[in-house]
Amino acid sequence: MVKVEVRLPTPLRSYTGGHASVSVQGATVGEILERVIEGNRGLERHLRNSEGRLRSYVTIYVNDEDIRGLNQEATELSEGDVISIVPAIAGGNTETSARTGSSTPSPVLNLLEAQEAPLTRDELRRYSRHLLLREVGVAGQKKLRASKVILIGAGGLGSPAALYLAAAGVGEIALVDFDRIEVSNLQRQILYGTSDVGRPKLAAAQERLTDLNPGVRVTPVEAHLTSENALEILQPYDVVVDGTDNFPTRYLVNDACVLLKKPNVYGSIYRFEGQASVFDAQRGPCYRCLYPEPPPPGLVPSCAEGGVLGVLPGVIGVIQAIETVKILLDAGDSLVGRLMLFDALSMRFRELKLRKNPDCVICGEHPTQTGLIDYPAFCGVVPVSSTESSATTTPEITPTELAARLGSEDAPFLLDVREPEEWEIAHLPGAHLIPNLQLPERVTELTGAREVVVYCKSGERSGRATRLLLELGFANVRNLRGGIDAWTDQVDPSLPRY
Repeated sequence: MVKVEVRLPTPLRSYTGGHASVSVQGATVGEILERVIEGNRGLERHLRNSEGRLRSYVTIYVNDEDIRGLNQEATELSEGDVISIVPAIAGGNTETSARTGSSTPSPVLNLLEAQEAPLTRDELRRYSRHLLLREVGVAGQKKLRASKVILIGAGGLGSPAALYLAAAGVGEIALVDFDRIEVSNLQRQILYGTSDVGRPKLAAAQERLTDLNPGVRVTPVEAHLTSENALEILQPYDVVVDGTDNFPTRYLVNDACVLLKKPNVYGSIYRFEGQASVFDAQRGPCYRCLYPEPPPPGLVPSCAEGGVLGVLPGVIGVIQAIETVKILLDAGDSLVGRLMLFDALSMRFRELKLRKNPDCVICGEHPTQTGLIDYPAFCGVVPVSSTESSATTTPEITPTELAARLGSEDAPFLLDVREPEEWEIAHLPGAHLIPNLQLPERVTELTGAREVVVYCKSGERSGRATRLLLELGFANVRNLRGGIDAWTDQVDPSLPRY
């Protein structure tokens, strides 16, 4: 039996008293995991499925080796080994929208001209620091000028990546987004300023990037990436940069890149941690090789739910920009086959090896998936068309109905399932806080409550908590429709919003 260090990601640290790592004794990976679970029972449902198997969206490493390339959980350990638990995380920018926009060409050369024409006097001055680099030079700068890159999401990750790619002189940069700029974006989305609040992101981004470098063509694509349009949208571009924060789009981008044989520059962020890699099925693994299946909806919080350090997407987005430029120049060693982990709190970078999965359904030796699929269904996301049926299975109460009840003798028990940091910003009077992930272990605190009303920020997390309580036998449970945001709109506008 040997002593090893087990490192846990931010989402699982609440089960270990906030500790980033724990020391455990055991002979194999399986024994170590069991001892970690025994001491922190809430971890089990995050690490193992109902059959006791390791969940497919959790990868376990011994030092920098994926145990799937070793002896799985039977992998024997040595004194001082480090076991890393690496779950899939979302992070970046939510890309969920509607219509395709048009581009306003900047004064740039077409592809043939960009490859053959000499650099102009202005370009020689602008890119002089590039030209002094042997790995770039005039030929490399002309390569960049002739290149086309598409970024999925113009938010936290897309902002720094787009700025540096434009500054580098990439010939065409397409941005896929649909959202409008909110004040809460400005903490991390450095493409925008206070005067841009309320404007479409693509319009503001196009202005900023064109001002930074008029020689770059900025193509806004105001579209929700779907199985129907993804191949057509991505096909013209040399490199795809993934800056989304939702799993359906992430798997869609991965699969489209595999089918189109294009490199996918991946980045994700959560709280103080980030990940980056390059998935290129022609040269190494794809995202599905790392995570064959997504986590259940709601298990991995988005940045909107869990928060993110504002400067963190700057670090990861810049890494994505660097990898993109290296791919376009065919210079250096890319992150293909490597997963870079960054922990801002400890200011530590780590690197883990990724292996191509021969059984991968999309890029393996005998792929069983040869086209794009229904990704919301694959990820268990309820489609908009199901909202009505979902409402019938999840009992709800409106903010005005709840407000009328709170002053009565039969006022319901108010359960807040947000995080403590959200509670500190604003909460309803008389509410009881039990964060969503802790609810299964603390459900006895609701014993004796005749009626329970559950709320979160928008009603999504509390809807899941309501269904869980109903499954556990609580008979009179309702979800606050629209969450505390709707309460602020309809009942108490003085309550702070975030």
